Amino acid sequence: MKKRYLILVVVGIFLTMGAGIFRPVPKPPENELLITEGKIEQIFEGGIKDIVFQLEGTEQQYYINRGVDQGLDIKAMRDELVGKEVIIKYPDYWTILDPNKKIRHISKIEVEGDIIFSEM
Repeated sequence: MKKRYLILVVVGIFLTMGAGIFRPVPKPPENELLITEGKIEQIFEGGIKDIVFQLEGTEQQYYINRGVDQGLDIKAMRDELVGKEVIIKYPDYWTILDPNKKIRHISKIEVEGDIIFSEM
């Protein structure tokens, strides 16, 4: 009997963790997004065809999910954007894969008033 309860508890823990890992990134309206500004230090591919932006003076990274699959060109973005001031808008959410919120999902990125990317 104890063995059955132990198995149920373990399965429950795994299901709860799975729900926390695989839940989608929320897509709130633009007026509910968090905003950060900074100068782009580097742009590189990370994850699975994600485009990752590193801003100067911060450890936090921002990414466009599957940006390469969406037709965005990393080399062209590097040539155009590195060293420029950007405005990045992103949702406020927590995931077990990034408990310290060091990697943020980009909903919208602007440079000099131009929208570079938007999923809105």
